[in-house]
Amino acid sequence: MPEIKVPVFSESVSEGTLLTWNKKPGDAVTRGDILAEIETDKVVLEVTALQDGVLQSIAKQEGDTVLSEEVLGVLGEAGSAPVSSAPVPAADREAGPIAGEQSAGGTATQPDSQPTAQASGTLGGTGTLPPAARKIVAENNLDASQIQGTGPKGNITKQDAVLAAQGGGTDQGPQAAAEPASARASEARAPASAPVQNVPSGPRAEQRVPMTRIRQRIAERLKEVQNTAAILTTFNEVNMQPSMDLRKKYQDQFVAKHGVKLGFMSLFVRAATEALKAFPNVNASIDGKDIIYHGFYDIGIAVASERGLVVPILRDTDAMNLADVEKAIAGFAQKAKAGKLTMEDMSGGTFSITNGGTFGSMMSTPIINQPQSAILGMHNIIERPIAVNGQVVIAPMMYLALSYDHRIIDGKEAVQFLVLIKNLLEDPARLLLDL
Repeated sequence: MPEIKVPVFSESVSEGTLLTWNKKPGDAVTRGDILAEIETDKVVLEVTALQDGVLQSIAKQEGDTVLSEEVLGVLGEAGSAPVSSAPVPAADREAGPIAGEQSAGGTATQPDSQPTAQASGTLGGTGTLPPAARKIVAENNLDASQIQGTGPKGNITKQDAVLAAQGGGTDQGPQAAAEPASARASEARAPASAPVQNVPSGPRAEQRVPMTRIRQRIAERLKEVQNTAAILTTFNEVNMQPSMDLRKKYQDQFVAKHGVKLGFMSLFVRAATEALKAFPNVNASIDGKDIIYHGFYDIGIAVASERGLVVPILRDTDAMNLADVEKAIAGFAQKAKAGKLTMEDMSGGTFSITNGGTFGSMMSTPIINQPQSAILGMHNIIERPIAVNGQVVIAPMMYLALSYDHRIIDGKEAVQFLVLIKNLLEDPARLLLDL
């Protein structure tokens, strides 16, 4: 019988965590079905079925650490009886199937006798119950349809069930009950180990939640760069009126031709690319006692996702026009929202841009994404009085921040780099005319 194996990890990934099984022993499987999801420190990988059959047995449970190409389970022929590789707790066996779960034939099962509504309520689109969560639901006589699932695809995790048992994890009021279940599920894409949004109730209550692998990796990398790089930040401000006028004037034509809106990020990517050409050290990296100068321009765009900060890479930005950049960024945003970013999407990069202004940030000191040597921080656009030709005018101003590794980039270079970006954005025609 064919084995279900963990996908091959990249060289930079040693292990992962089995987030969830989307099938249980005895379920019918169609080729291409997503059987399980594995979280690494970079992305969530999907384990798909390579052929039709029945999930015969599973060798790893949700939350287990898994290695590259390790066996997760076995597929059997259609009609074969499931073989459980792990004992099922007595409470789970006594609880029986939950109405709305899928049988091996793919249809919803109905228990012979009518169980209590709280223990057997349909899931209402919020996902399936793993054994651990099912046990808590049964023991506490909960209504599964009222539990907000935070697992992948809206699955109800053990932590969700625990929180519901404590009185803080069910939808409250008629407005929540009337909300489409599909909407609730689409908003609950965080992995099982992600912090829940509800604060535990009770006097001086606390809740301990394991860090996701990506959060652990973010913490390690940020601390590593602070320990090894000599980080310094320089600031400037840019009058965004010329760029805003350009966007307003050509927005309709741009959308009609390219099918995507013209945003500010594409202008910043193009300006940063030209500045990187002028100041090669900002596009370089340190490797031991050597400096590596890159003859290409791969810019990472920091994106906030439900799993944490991710930085997909725009490759060869010197060969991309504004429309190319906007389409690529839109594609990354959709993949990040769906949890579909791949390791290839986030590997490499010679420079990064982060936009805290999306969340209202006025000023910040972004941290370098090693082995890169610099990162550009964009911020909120605020109308402020400034002096122009001896007169006070109101202009839409943005603060810019460039954090850089002082080991390789001198202060003069950093300041001039940021000034060049400022000048290009305040006269965007230079970007279009390559001046």
